[in-house]
Amino acid sequence: MQYFMALKAGQKHVNNAREYLNKFANGKAMPALALKDNNKTNIWEPVGEENLYTVVNASGFVVTDDGGILVLCDKSGIAKTIAQGLSNEEKTNIINSLKLDNIEEYHGKVSLPV
Repeated sequence: MQYFMALKAGQKHVNNAREYLNKFANGKAMPALALKDNNKTNIWEPVGEENLYTVVNASGFVVTDDGGILVLCDKSGIAKTIAQGLSNEEKTNIINSLKLDNIEEYHGKVSLPV
């Protein structure tokens, strides 16, 4: 796929994921990655359309809190939207809402924006 076509599709997936997360995160969701990192070939791929959730431990990352970052990612672990600065109660409530919407938890390595 051409770069600009992949970027446009990826941005659409990121915007949809951010809007969705913001329904639960009180406007704290931020956009993340629109393209999959593929160093082996020169083929551009948009981030996936599917949404999975995970909480990334904040150790090793520069964040304003130590409670971790709530992430919506695709099946490859590419972060599409992130929310930080959430209390444990907020995170629990958001995760419960995601589960009610049949959003599955992602278990694996997550690619976050630098």
